[in-house]
Amino acid sequence: MSSSPFVFDRRLHRLHRDRAAGRFESFSFLKDNAADDLAESLEAVTRSFDLALDLGAHGGQTRAAIMARPTLASRIGHWISSDLSPAFASRLGTGAVVASEEQLPFAPQSFDLVTSTLALHWVNDLPGALIQIRMVLRPDGFFIGQLLGGATLNELRSCLIDAETEIRGGAAMRVSPFADVQDMAGLMQRAGFALPVADTQTLTVRYSNPFRLFEDLRGMGETSAPADSNAPPLTRAILMRAMSLYQQRHSDPDGRMRATFEILTVSGWAPAPDQPKPLRPGSAKSRLSDALGVPEHKAGDKAG
Repeated sequence: MSSSPFVFDRRLHRLHRDRAAGRFESFSFLKDNAADDLAESLEAVTRSFDLALDLGAHGGQTRAAIMARPTLASRIGHWISSDLSPAFASRLGTGAVVASEEQLPFAPQSFDLVTSTLALHWVNDLPGALIQIRMVLRPDGFFIGQLLGGATLNELRSCLIDAETEIRGGAAMRVSPFADVQDMAGLMQRAGFALPVADTQTLTVRYSNPFRLFEDLRGMGETSAPADSNAPPLTRAILMRAMSLYQQRHSDPDGRMRATFEILTVSGWAPAPDQPKPLRPGSAKSRLSDALGVPEHKAGDKAG
């Protein structure tokens, strides 16, 4: 993991999470929404899981959403919850541990299920973190996780860049970079998951003014934590210019401003000998042309 790009200051991010822990439920709408979606997706997986890990648990919203579905809850034996923030972990009760998503403190093949909701987008070495998750799963164990995607806060990002470039002649990274769905599909394969799936959904949240967005980000523990501490601070002039651009470009007719949050969902299985395998090339027992009811043409033939 030492060779991965150092994008985020994990110590600073932990402090942001600690600060948010006390009033998180007042700002947890993204986590609540993602947790409900994850529970709905997991309910379709007709398996039982003796031991589950909720990685990056925050206030326990994912586990609560799962346990609120009796059929699904009955298929999960025991839970362990973990969070990077000691303040959050202290709220999670028995079985909770303080753990970084970058350095999992669990033995190989410990869990039948790992869930993670809106935590992994703060990891510097995401491929390494996914490999660690796969390693702590038992054979045929299941991972399902959600993280913020590349379209998240695109309005704020572009306005800050343009305002800082206009006033200062250049711009620093003010909004964290996020992966996109194609990235995640490839990373799941690289991490060794079987039957990986990646999907995306976009939520639009409307605000009376951009400063309410800043308040929500602070309350979620999602404010920027760049590893590069040499960037000059934002001045009041840059910030006010960015807010003016935001209002001009991203307001609805009623004056409320839009903020985009993209949530990526990924899932996959720890490899096991009895899992379904892709068919070998050339092993098909019927022709695609027969199934479609069209003539077959050899490669290079010109279609009529």
